Amino acid sequence: MALDHPGTLRGSLVTLEPLALAHLEGLAAAVSDGELWKLWYTSIPAPDEMETEIRRRLGLQEAGSMLPFTARRNDTGAIIGMTTFMNIDSITPRVEIGSTWNALSAQSTGTNPESKLLLLQHAFEVWGCTAVEFRTDHNNHQSRAAIARLGAKQDGVLRAHLRPAAGYLRDTVSFSITHPEWAGVKLGLEHRIAKHLAA
Repeated sequence: MALDHPGTLRGSLVTLEPLALAHLEGLAAAVSDGELWKLWYTSIPAPDEMETEIRRRLGLQEAGSMLPFTARRNDTGAIIGMTTFMNIDSITPRVEIGSTWNALSAQSTGTNPESKLLLLQHAFEVWGCTAVEFRTDHNNHQSRAAIARLGAKQDGVLRAHLRPAAGYLRDTVSFSITHPEWAGVKLGLEHRIAKHLAA
């Protein structure tokens, strides 16, 4: 089965729109919220690099290896970040959710867990994926904790795996959620989102 771009995925707190160059101004503003490109342990584009990053992701989409999204808050309409399906294996099928970043002011608002819920629900319930993977830098403790809170289990550490632009040799921590685990993970995410909606 071809794993094609699902189009817009809409939740109660956040909407994931297919990435487009029209999102450039909003994404440049979002990445400035917290100066996210200054985090040494992650690769996030600076405002003046955003157009190049959008074109890179769209190029990977054209090549069939990435399905990129722009995340937008529903309450304000503001663009808050990017996320993708990547490392797409349409035979198994299996995907990774990654290359994600969110504006500082959007963190702890429920938008990120709902983004993950929308993507996971499509992966498991529409595509029938056997598993969905998440990867992050071993040094990115915030990301590792956030992935674990989703209900993903750590599979292992790929040592000396990548050399990011910062120049050091990165160890990559790999997590996954399998299809049999999805029902429990879904309930947990829905509970977290409900608390934000009730606030």
